[in-house]
Amino acid sequence: MAKLSEILKSRGYVYQHSSDTLEEITDGKKRTVYLGVDPTADSIHVGNLAAYMLLRHFADAGHKVILLIGGGTGMIGDPKPDMERPLLSIEEITARSEKLKVQAEKVLGGIEVQLVNNYDWLGSLDLISFLRDTGKYFTVNSLVKKEAISARMKSEEGISFTEFSYPLLQAYDFWHLFNEYKCDVQIGGSDQWGNIVAGVELIRRKENKTAYALTIPIVTDKASGKKFGKSEGNAIWLDAEKTSPYAFYQFWFNASDESVKDYLKLFTLLSDAEIEAVMELHKRDHKERHAQKTLAREVTTLVHGEEAAMNAETTSEVLFGVTTLHDLSEKGEDVFAMIRASAPVCEVKAGTLLVDTLVGAGLASSKREARQFLNDQAILLNEGFITDEKYKLTEENFYKGMAVLKRGKKNVCVLVLQ
Repeated sequence: MAKLSEILKSRGYVYQHSSDTLEEITDGKKRTVYLGVDPTADSIHVGNLAAYMLLRHFADAGHKVILLIGGGTGMIGDPKPDMERPLLSIEEITARSEKLKVQAEKVLGGIEVQLVNNYDWLGSLDLISFLRDTGKYFTVNSLVKKEAISARMKSEEGISFTEFSYPLLQAYDFWHLFNEYKCDVQIGGSDQWGNIVAGVELIRRKENKTAYALTIPIVTDKASGKKFGKSEGNAIWLDAEKTSPYAFYQFWFNASDESVKDYLKLFTLLSDAEIEAVMELHKRDHKERHAQKTLAREVTTLVHGEEAAMNAETTSEVLFGVTTLHDLSEKGEDVFAMIRASAPVCEVKAGTLLVDTLVGAGLASSKREARQFLNDQAILLNEGFITDEKYKLTEENFYKGMAVLKRGKKNVCVLVLQ
């Protein structure tokens, strides 16, 4: 069986670590490892998911794991390089923390994880004691060197003392978990390196003992060079109410060929042998996008469950031409209801101009743009291209009260006859 260090290196989870060797953290005695997430929203997005998967690998290797919900630090806010985070009420923080807890239990399902909320100890922290017993171990000189703090200090807006104190609170969290739970490893994204190391240093100075930091790299799309998870400025959330399981599935299905193998390693629990087999099938028949389909199915199952993943896959096959609406009749009426519930939907009436329908379905921003798409032969209604600017929908366009309208290869909507 492969060592954890070998697994983490081969799958791309390792960016920085505070020990001389990664093996010192992963392959010796069993440790207690923690990951922290602040309630800046009531859901995590796919950019956070790699860290959750890293936590899961530690658990699978026999280490104890802790997920810390930042109910306390969330009231302060980790400094952003460009602007101050809005201060949230304790009620909003509490509500978000509860949602994050439920979501984490689902994503990390099947492993034993200790869930803690740092408001439980930060909320009752005595200021004088904190400044004397923790603040004395930090110099302003070291804090202003942190990238986000440095950037804000150079800006016109500056940085408040509230956010300036954030690294001390995160360091205190690590020290508290070290003493309360014998936690000696903190993991996180590479942008958290300074905050994590601050905790390592606090434990060394206060306790004269060793703790460890391990960060994962910032994941990017190799084809575009963009930061992973940023799709036209919109985050892809794990909450089904923010990003539907169908849209979630499509995000992964649209992964570039250059990145799909990396994503299979980072975001699924498939073995290396299984991933190699998937990639071999992908090479043999590139047009089938076998690797992307496997990636989308696996991650959607992990986050939303098997049924939601199957529904998303079936909907995707219908909307993108592998299966037609007519072909679904043998599967029963439930499948049509499922597609209505899963896919982007626009209700229309017979006799509506297709130009108006394209705007109403969000496939064109204006009638002028809709006409241009028609002239460019970019509009597909069911299985046929439409180029007539005066084309009107008829009942014959619909099957079981539904039709599929597409613009290009990736933009699609299900039309439902009123």
